[in-house]
Amino acid sequence: MTQTTHPAPEVTPPVRVPPPKTLSRPRPGGAAAAAAAAALLFAAVWAFVDLRINVATLADSAANAADFLSRTLPLDFPEPGELMVLCRQTLAIVICSTLLSVLVSIPIAVLAARNTTPHRSARLGARALIVVARAVPDVVLAIMFFRVFGLGGLAGVLAMGLHSVGMVGKMYADAIEQIDEGPRTAVRASGAGRLQELVSGVLPQVMPSFIANALHRFDINLRISVVLGFVGVDGLGYAIAAAFRKLDYPRAMALALVVLVLCVVAELISGAIRRALLPHADRAARGAQPRRRATVAAKRTWVSTPMPTRPDTTDSMPSSAKRISPPWDARRWRRSLYAAVTTAVVLASLWGAGLSAGQFFGGLGNIPETVGLFWPPDTGGILPTLLADLWVTVKIALAATLIGAVLALPIGAMAARNVAPSPAVARTFRMVIVLIRGLPELVLAIVFVIITGLGPVAGALALGVGAIGLLGKLVADSLEEVDHGVEQALRATGASGGQVFCSATLPQAAPAFVGHVLYQLDVNIRAATLLGIVGAGGIGFQLLNASRVLEFGVVTTIVGLVFATVMLIELVALWLRRVVS
Repeated sequence: MTQTTHPAPEVTPPVRVPPPKTLSRPRPGGAAAAAAAAALLFAAVWAFVDLRINVATLADSAANAADFLSRTLPLDFPEPGELMVLCRQTLAIVICSTLLSVLVSIPIAVLAARNTTPHRSARLGARALIVVARAVPDVVLAIMFFRVFGLGGLAGVLAMGLHSVGMVGKMYADAIEQIDEGPRTAVRASGAGRLQELVSGVLPQVMPSFIANALHRFDINLRISVVLGFVGVDGLGYAIAAAFRKLDYPRAMALALVVLVLCVVAELISGAIRRALLPHADRAARGAQPRRRATVAAKRTWVSTPMPTRPDTTDSMPSSAKRISPPWDARRWRRSLYAAVTTAVVLASLWGAGLSAGQFFGGLGNIPETVGLFWPPDTGGILPTLLADLWVTVKIALAATLIGAVLALPIGAMAARNVAPSPAVARTFRMVIVLIRGLPELVLAIVFVIITGLGPVAGALALGVGAIGLLGKLVADSLEEVDHGVEQALRATGASGGQVFCSATLPQAAPAFVGHVLYQLDVNIRAATLLGIVGAGGIGFQLLNASRVLEFGVVTTIVGLVFATVMLIELVALWLRRVVS
């Protein structure tokens, strides 16, 4: 008997599985963005060194600081009646300018938003209008409007209001693009027109964001009003400028302290309102339970009232289920009270700002003549000087952004409730940030000019201190809005607070931090232009001189140079933010 033999089965060699990669593949865009960010960092450090901002400079200025304090104290406050008039004028102009920016920004934002614009060309045109409004300094607008409408609060309202469209319009357009399209689609399916879609499907979703951004712009305009006072806008800024021109430091610093108090109060009130309108940030920071709160909120709102599934069951439903309008509960009464108070404040501001329809329509006829004064552009034979001063302005902005970024990160981290060692520490640093944000950069620049002397050092220090306030707030908000699940997972492994911050919190907030720094650089370039009018270095001094000697062609050239610089920074920042996010 023959035994059948079977061939031995083939042994498949083991497949070598490559180890999992822990780093993503480098992308050309990411490498270019990293190189650009490194170049900006190197330029900022070089500007900081080149401007000679160091301990020796500050030590040499210590004697000037002591002399300034001796000539400032005691402070000289105006009489209560005079002080109330100045505060009323300032607040009225700021409220009217913020209202104007909101009214102009809403239709522009609808055209600029990708999901509501009727045509791509309309979107590009609206976006270009927003960029132009942001790039033209409000001081230049104030100079133009003084020529058109004469002295008074109208020029200040138009200058601040139209310049604010650059920020408010952009924020509104971004808010519209981030809405939930479900309600809008439902309204469209019912046969509603485009206007009804906007009113019923878009506006209710973006209204809290609209109000919050308007309040944020109000804070900014309150500080800008001090700058416009140096070119003739009534209010506290004009009184501060007059006091500095007479070297009356006790009166000037007393009025600056009043502005600081107003800014802090406005910041606290607007912050409370923003938290009430946009509670998601606080909820994320406290690690609350969104689902439970959403359920509670749904039970409180009339929209969630169950509707009948069959028409014949309508009569059998309770009266509360048939309601098609919101009930007059405590929330509705509170909202109505807020609306009534807001209306009263706006009407009082229109009267307090001294606005006149006759002044406005009468000045419209002067526009062609005034525009003709600013055209064509002229260098005045000082183009090399203008370019050199523009370069100084850029160096001031770079150095100030570096100062703000280095100091804002630890301060903002201590102000974040999920990072600070205790709630008391977080509240303390939040208050420090609020106090710094309340300091107008122009007043800081004047103080540093007196202490360190005329030149870019004063401008860089003033903007650097101001940047700590804005960047510190943005850093704290970004750290509080990270995913807390990652932090809790790492903390469950026994990691310490520092390890959780470095491995979970900071990596999540890093892209937002890069975006905030680039935004601060953009803001600082425009602000450095304005600080030059008080001798803090840069091209702003040439801008003020040209307007004083009525060389408006040179003013147009300076505005064009600043516009080109801001646009270049804007494009670089936009590209970097897109790559990083």
